[in-house]
Amino acid sequence: MIREQRTIRRRIADISLFGTTQLHFRNPWIVLWWSAAFPGTGHLLLQKYLRGFLLFVWEIVVNTQSQLNLAMVYSFNGRIEDAKAVIDWRWMALYAPVYLFAMYDSYRSAVDMNKFTYLAQRENAPIGCFVIGPIEINYLDKRKPWVAFIWSLLAPGMGYLYAHRIINALFATVTWILVAYMSKCYLVLHYTMLGRLDLAIMAIDWEWALYIPSIYFFTAYDAYVNTVETNKLFDMEMKQYLKRAFFSPSALPSFKPKES
Repeated sequence: MIREQRTIRRRIADISLFGTTQLHFRNPWIVLWWSAAFPGTGHLLLQKYLRGFLLFVWEIVVNTQSQLNLAMVYSFNGRIEDAKAVIDWRWMALYAPVYLFAMYDSYRSAVDMNKFTYLAQRENAPIGCFVIGPIEINYLDKRKPWVAFIWSLLAPGMGYLYAHRIINALFATVTWILVAYMSKCYLVLHYTMLGRLDLAIMAIDWEWALYIPSIYFFTAYDAYVNTVETNKLFDMEMKQYLKRAFFSPSALPSFKPKES
């Protein structure tokens, strides 16, 4: 009688040349908070990259065209009339529905994926640990989360490279170059270090500068979390291997009774 093979319904992780995609428990409120700070980042935390990148690009395009950030800067300085005048309501009308959807969908997805994570852990499907190809090598190993965090602070995107999240690293690096160039943040930093605060204030583009905190701290946070969860995945894969190698029935030695 042929034994029926078990069908794997939910895998806990996928190891590929471009990174490691995995299910793990997340706080839905933290995901919601990041979506409110910058649409798309909540979905990137969930590793739903297509939705995340789409909403991320949408935020930059629509926000810039509507001049929402510039209006916020005027509002912070008490220039309410200037804020009203600068807003482009043709683009602003597109902003609110998608912004609210990003928060709703990221929270809903986080709740669902926590359920899938529990089921996948119970199913305990085999986890790959090594992938090699013509252009890249990826493998599970222990990395230091604080190193990923520090590299992200020094250069957003480098923490992703340390954690071997190639797609995230590419997107974060291109986005950071764009925002840093348009906001002139490094020129402002240069003038500030020279003590020329007057030139620094004149050089900065506040419309693009308001993107910096969300992008800068999100990349550091996400790289840190990814490294922590990859370390946990390494432990899970090692436990599976040790159980197969040393505790399976086939691994146990067989004893034959002595013939009298």
